Parts: sequence; C-alpha cells; structure tokens
Amino acid sequence: MAVNVFEADSYIEENVIVIEDWTDSDDSKKQRLLNVGLSTLNRVYPSYTIPDNAVYEYAAVLARAFNDTNIQKQNGVKTFAVAGIQFTFDGGKDSLESLIPTTAIDLISKENGVSLGGSGGKRVKWTVL
Repeated sequence: MAVNVFEADSYIEENVIVIEDWTDSDDSKKQRLLNVGLSTLNRVYPSYTIPDNAVYEYAAVLARAFNDTNIQKQNGVKTFAVAGIQFTFDGGKDSLESLIPTTAIDLISKENGVSLGGSGGKRVKWTVL
C-alpha cells in the first residue's frame, strides 16, 4: 500500500462529503497532508495495517482543520476579525490524534479484523429534555 495524491483525489471525490478544502489544496500540500496522516495513524496504531482509504479519509479532515481560516485555531488564536466578520474558536488547539475520523478508525478495524472503537462506541441519539 502506498498512498498517493492521484488515488487520494479519486477516493476523496467519490467518498467524502466535504471536499472543498482538499480540492483547493495544491499537490504539494496534499502530499504533506497524506504524509502527516499516514505517520500519525502509524504512530497511533503501530501494530495494525493502515489501509490507504483510512489515510485518505484522515487527510480530508486534516485539509479542513488546516485550511486558511482554521489554521488560526491551530496556531492558538482565539478570535480574529476580517472586514467586520469575526471568527471565534472554541477550545484550544486540536491534537492530530483528536482529528482522526471515526471512518478511518472503522477502516483500520475492518482491515485488521479487530474493533478499535470507531463508530461502535459513538451513536447519535434523540434526547427529550
């Protein structure tokens, strides 16, 4: 398995809902996103095979987390304004590990025949207050 920008473009275009931040990136940034995604997944799940599709899912999330606006949050900015529009970020800087999407965890689980706690542990539920 060898992740590459061409296959990532194809996978993300067909399988990911929010793709604008990925498609707006140039090839060198896409490659960096893939490199960081693969190295982070290998570090977090060192004894498991990481399928390319899991890296592509994660790279699309990283593209959004590190786009022109959200990079401010990653750099520690809490609030900024541009031409009268104010952006406020809740919480602090996101760790790379916290950005791993459930879909990527599910793909790693399936590839390795284990349950790593992806979507199995998170459910959307209706609540009445």
